[in-house]
Amino acid sequence: MSEQAMRTTNGFWTRREGEGGTGAQWPVCAVVRPAATEPTSLRSGDPAFNAWMGWPLFLRALCGGVAGLAGGDRAGRCGMLIAWRRRAMTHKLEILLGTVVLIWVGCSSIAQAQGKYGPGVSDVEIKIGQTMPYSGPVSALSVFGKSEAAYFRMINERGGINGRRITFISLDDNYSPAKTMEQTRRLVEQDNVLAIMGSLGTATNAAIQKYLNSNHVPHLFIQTVASRWNDPGHFPWTMSLIYPARSEAALAARYIMQANPYAHIAVLYQNDDFGRDYVAGLVEGLGPQAGSRIVAKASYEVTDPTVDSQVVMLRSSGADTIFIAATPRSTAQALRKVFEVGWHPTRFVSQASSSVTDVLAAVGLEKSKGIMTTTSFKTVGDPQWENDPDYLAWLDFMRAYYPGGDTNDKFAFLGYSNAALFAEVLRRCGDDLTRENLLAVATHLAGVHLPALLPGITLSTSPTDYIPIKQIRLQRFDGHRWVLLPDLDEK
Repeated sequence: MSEQAMRTTNGFWTRREGEGGTGAQWPVCAVVRPAATEPTSLRSGDPAFNAWMGWPLFLRALCGGVAGLAGGDRAGRCGMLIAWRRRAMTHKLEILLGTVVLIWVGCSSIAQAQGKYGPGVSDVEIKIGQTMPYSGPVSALSVFGKSEAAYFRMINERGGINGRRITFISLDDNYSPAKTMEQTRRLVEQDNVLAIMGSLGTATNAAIQKYLNSNHVPHLFIQTVASRWNDPGHFPWTMSLIYPARSEAALAARYIMQANPYAHIAVLYQNDDFGRDYVAGLVEGLGPQAGSRIVAKASYEVTDPTVDSQVVMLRSSGADTIFIAATPRSTAQALRKVFEVGWHPTRFVSQASSSVTDVLAAVGLEKSKGIMTTTSFKTVGDPQWENDPDYLAWLDFMRAYYPGGDTNDKFAFLGYSNAALFAEVLRRCGDDLTRENLLAVATHLAGVHLPALLPGITLSTSPTDYIPIKQIRLQRFDGHRWVLLPDLDEK
């Protein structure tokens, strides 16, 4: 499918044949001579005044010369010579002025044709970068980066974005904040990227937030749910993409209070901004009853080998509900341990750890029946999307550009969708590919459709609102797939 010829199946308009282009178009210029009417705003000493006055002086000298020749007057011949010299000087002045105009118009047109470029951009290329945990404790999430890289390969095969290919540099940070800083500095200072896009992790992105903002480098659509990213007043160059953890947990808390007003809740959370935001959201959603409803909390470090001891401690609290605010590996460990110790609470997991392939399958699909989570996105493998154009386009993409990926892995679909969003923002930038304009476009989105978003959910931003996705829904796992709870749809 040609990107230049038609609208793509992901819902974004692409360049039509003949639009845009990367080469400079030389201007067609003409030198316009003075009109035959008397000018009204010329002053003596101005070049235009001298050019205008050259013609009468020439004619007067020429007439005197002709009269002198007729009378054999030597002064007449001198008049003729003076007339021709004055005309020659006037002609040279006209040529000089015309040349200056031609050069000025030509340079202006070339500058307009080439556009405005920031670091990492040329007539034929746009460099963007990211860090991703291809190794380490959350390496399962690296599918985001792999599918994004495959998407940009597809874009390049279809002619790039406005005629420019995308050079996408995705570096392993091992989910280590120190490594993230090292790799990000390399991307900015050595690879000279235009922007950082889609980097994953709360602690890892927090490590580079000040550095990127102080250097005015766009830090966009990062994969983290912490509420700290909606802070355009202090960090105008940083924007997340995912629905905030605090709002997600608050919705779960309200559901718990509706389903079981006397619930006793235990919380397992990662000991960083990611986990603490979920705890804060639960407290907010439970309101005045938070103190009596939350009966136990236990934290863990992302480097801990297991969370077994925390689960055993939480079970001893007598809680009938557990909320697990953890990354995929630790979530799977916790769910397995809950089953092993014979505990049967109502189970909630974060949307970041709701993958059927990476989490629930590791626990056991039957054992996972009844688990609840939230989402703004379509569930891969769900029969209700088998005729959805965006979903079918993604399946075609996976076969052609990411054959080693798993079509049952939701992160592959989300990475594809995230890359489509960034490509659309670049497309809207046109030939003004500066960091400033990239940020301006990213902060003025309204009702943008993404391939993976649920019907009715769109993406919007403003310079004072850095939460692109503002809608989310609850869903429950039935032993085979996630089933949306439509009566609890909430904005």
